[in-house]
Amino acid sequence: MTNLPDFDIKSTGQISKEFVDRNILTFSQATLFIKELAYGRNVDKSNLASVFMDNCGPCSTKHALLKRLADENNFETVKLIVGLFKMNKKNTPEISATLLENKLEYIPEAHCYLKFEDQILDLTKINSDPTDFLDDLIEEIEILPEQITDYKVNYHKNYLVTWLDNNKEINLSLNDIWKIREQCIQDLAKN
Repeated sequence: MTNLPDFDIKSTGQISKEFVDRNILTFSQATLFIKELAYGRNVDKSNLASVFMDNCGPCSTKHALLKRLADENNFETVKLIVGLFKMNKKNTPEISATLLENKLEYIPEAHCYLKFEDQILDLTKINSDPTDFLDDLIEEIEILPEQITDYKVNYHKNYLVTWLDNNKEINLSLNDIWKIREQCIQDLAKN
């Protein structure tokens, strides 16, 4: 991450205040704080401050929180992106057993990250690196922080329906594939 954006946190907005209250005073300090938080689901994904209360977050709330921080501080050049990528045993080794058990090479997964000057910033985990999924990226769209809930899920499920229709040999329903995907997410949370 050579060109990591940075600015002083000056806003009195809710998210800015949460960081300042923890003596995190710059965007680069905030990105490091978020990256070092555990990976795990939040109790209330629609409340971005839940990352602070739960002391963890998945890719969506972590990156939406940082996007909101940037917006509160008039730093709109940071973009929140959801990308669909082929989540497989190579780019996500933690899910190998689940994929093998279900006879799948990969599952299309919706992953959130930030973009700054066409550079991808993946701050999901301390060892996250965009090169982990870039070769397997299917498509990406820019979203707003409030779109990480229903909008992102619907976008993902709509893609999965099309994917299953185009891959009849998989012979699974959307519910089946979503359950397998949920197991993969649990596999990730264990590590």
